[in-house]
Amino acid sequence: MTNPDEIKSCCATAYSSDLVTLLLGESYHPGGLPLTRRLATALELKAGQSVLDVASGRGRSALTLAHEYDATVTGVDLSPANVALSNGAAQAGGLSDRARFKLGDAEMLPCPDSAFDVVVCECALCTFPDKPAAAREFARVLRPGGRVGITDVTAVRDRLPPELTTLSAWIACVADARPAAEYADILADAGLRVIQIEHHDAAIGRMIDQIEARLQFLRLTARAKLEAYGVDASAAAPVLEAARTAVADGALGYALLVAEKLDHEPRE
Repeated sequence: MTNPDEIKSCCATAYSSDLVTLLLGESYHPGGLPLTRRLATALELKAGQSVLDVASGRGRSALTLAHEYDATVTGVDLSPANVALSNGAAQAGGLSDRARFKLGDAEMLPCPDSAFDVVVCECALCTFPDKPAAAREFARVLRPGGRVGITDVTAVRDRLPPELTTLSAWIACVADARPAAEYADILADAGLRVIQIEHHDAAIGRMIDQIEARLQFLRLTARAKLEAYGVDASAAAPVLEAARTAVADGALGYALLVAEKLDHEPRE
């Protein structure tokens, strides 16, 4: 079994790398900002609400929610570089009064109880080694009646090919992804009742195509840059093909879930 601390460290390092931006663009998750906006609509996000963005990356989604929805957003990320870059972007965009970012672990959020109206977590729960602990933290920091919105990779793990079960695949949000129903059970056990599930499998297919196209372009125009990042574009090809096949076979997908905090204690 992969060590949880190793997973966290590798994920934090990977998602603070400029290589991720090169391959994924400004939004580090399938569906990009359009799916973030869809999530905000599903959450019925209102002006003035307080939002916690867990695993906020470089802050793209959090800044969008602050700017377009007039929410007050706190981002938490495990990477010091991402936190610094996000706070810089908030200041540069004139949003430092509505968006701030701090260092923190999703399984031990540096936030007080009942502090937020909304928690969002995009394409990150699948990488957390202790998903139930993270879900309990989501519930803890939500106010009564608050909502959590998740978009994430879904997977039937016993049907994934070997290429998608390595540490690299874990960092890429695949190896420990779960079916949407299992995410719903994890949330329910934390006292969060799922009220909406949408499937957006096409979004992950588009991201695979995007990564493949950008790798091919960089291989032709910036091979030295790829080598500096330790990326072998030819070795990535079978992994991307395995992912594409898994999507076509229904073993890999992407889902949006919305849940609300229950009034009673979660079941043991």
